[in-house]
Amino acid sequence: MKKKILVVDDEASLLKLTLLRLSLSGYEAFGAVNGQECLDLACCKMPDLILLDMLLPVMNGDEAAKIMKKDIKLKHIPIILISAAIETLEARARESGADGYLFKPFESKELLGMVEKHIAASA
Repeated sequence: MKKKILVVDDEASLLKLTLLRLSLSGYEAFGAVNGQECLDLACCKMPDLILLDMLLPVMNGDEAAKIMKKDIKLKHIPIILISAAIETLEARARESGADGYLFKPFESKELLGMVEKHIAASA
């Protein structure tokens, strides 16, 4: 059974590209464009991993991560926070309870390595 990955990013081209990369690598990937949509999809689809942009409309990714890490049904799902804001990403990832972080722009190899590491750790 394919592992499910929720990708949350408000940059349409990056979201589409990331979903394609993950699908071609054998994952079932689906997307959201804001923090609230992330929470809704996480609850109904129960992904194996969430790639979550930090700066989003409606609700920022680090806020959504905090909510999910407090939710009994969702707290086990690994969350990788992604952002181009390199000065604050590490600290905000730690504060939100995210399991890792990835700086934008990222290479496919870097993305897939991070995904595989966190999916294997949660298995």
